[in-house]
Amino acid sequence: MSGLRVVVDESALRLGVAGEFVEHGGRVLVHRALLKHLQERAFSGDLAAMDGLRNLMASRGEQVEFVGEAGGAGWREAVLEYCRSNRETLLTADPLVARVAESMGIPYRYTVPEPPLQLESVFSGDVMSLHVKEGLEPRIKRGHPGRWVFEPIREKPMSRTEIEALVSTIMKTAFDVFGTEAFVEIDKPELTILQLGQFRIVITRPPLSDGMEMTVVKPVLRVRLDDYRLPPKVLERLEKRAEGILIAGPPGMGKSTFAQALAEYYRNMRKVVKTVESPRDLNLPPDITQYSKSAAKDGEIHSVLLLSRPDYTVFDEMREARDFEMYIDLRYAGIGMIGVIHASTPIDALHRIANRVDIGILPSIVDTLIFMDKGRVASIHTLEVVVKVPAGLKRADLARPTVVVKDFLNDEPVYELYVFGERVFFVPVKASEERGGELAVMRRIIGKHLTDFSVDRIGDRVVVAIGPGEMRTYFKKCQNKVLRMAKHMGLEVEVIPKQGPES
Repeated sequence: MSGLRVVVDESALRLGVAGEFVEHGGRVLVHRALLKHLQERAFSGDLAAMDGLRNLMASRGEQVEFVGEAGGAGWREAVLEYCRSNRETLLTADPLVARVAESMGIPYRYTVPEPPLQLESVFSGDVMSLHVKEGLEPRIKRGHPGRWVFEPIREKPMSRTEIEALVSTIMKTAFDVFGTEAFVEIDKPELTILQLGQFRIVITRPPLSDGMEMTVVKPVLRVRLDDYRLPPKVLERLEKRAEGILIAGPPGMGKSTFAQALAEYYRNMRKVVKTVESPRDLNLPPDITQYSKSAAKDGEIHSVLLLSRPDYTVFDEMREARDFEMYIDLRYAGIGMIGVIHASTPIDALHRIANRVDIGILPSIVDTLIFMDKGRVASIHTLEVVVKVPAGLKRADLARPTVVVKDFLNDEPVYELYVFGERVFFVPVKASEERGGELAVMRRIIGKHLTDFSVDRIGDRVVVAIGPGEMRTYFKKCQNKVLRMAKHMGLEVEVIPKQGPES
């Protein structure tokens, strides 16, 4: 290499290949536009490439030369144009930069250091993910939903250079199969999200994270709906009546795996199925189109789905307000929706969507709620709307539209949702029945002293309505006993004047 000159890019400094080059007598040219970029990254907290340049200057500064002008163009364009105009050789460890240089007729040297790990050897058996961060030993997560364990795979912590070498090797592999087996969801200096075959890869750098970190996830299980051994009545529900489905559960409990199986189930029924993902990581047949939420502008996927009218759309995962808005609007349009949502209990999942629609049409938006726990279907609930006196209320004039949430397998009501005033109340039916006896005792206590009153449970409150002229008697002879009973029931007490029937 003695006497050879190369122009370096950021990757050559990050991975130290520029240092290896000068050790063999080569001369390194650093474009000032790249130097400006390194300064901006350093001010943001990412010092890796700047440290590479500093080490280069400290050891072989006489073999380093600064060229070009900082200018207004991006550093890549400036470096490539300098190489083209001056017929210089480019030194890079970035496959994209190398391919662009090749297309421009620029001579280049593409060098990727030996990585500290090989993904194929790491992901064996039931290994689900690899977690590496600079300064920490690399770890793997193995097991199955709900039964994960973390294990270190070596005692020596990973250095920044080692992680960069692993990333550059992955990118080299991905670049050879872009468009077929690999695609990039997000590519920013501080964040890269990449899909390579079955591997979902997330790479973060400062200032987004406090050190360089990479997470690689591979699906452990690919299951069919038959593998869940669901009762025939559940399969009949999914086949004939379920069109607004929520799949809920805590993280890592198998929600996406079940959604994937359900998508293939509908596809095998000759339904048109599409997905909305961020990033796209469901492992599905090619005739199920997978849309990337992160790759689309606001409203684009919404418009595509409204125009293409699939039978079912899988939304994995719903987190932001606009995700719920899209789910709701597509259900209004008659498209079957399968939404995946994080929730610790089934009713928590309903909380996240119930306040966004009129309570009376909630069962038209969500008719089936499937809750996942440790990779299995833990419960299935259905929703229907009826006009009734909600659980916990007694007066017939308080009848109103009420959403009844039932355990589908035993057809037992477990929750009721209704509006009182401007609030939506979620009332456990069994708890309301148990408290009904306590409310009856409360009515008897007040009835010993008053003649014109009512006692009702509304959500988390006991509402005591007192007729004209009897308010003073209530506070003097009844209030303390009522407060004690309500405290025992875990409820608040609200005392209001009784003004006749409520409409």
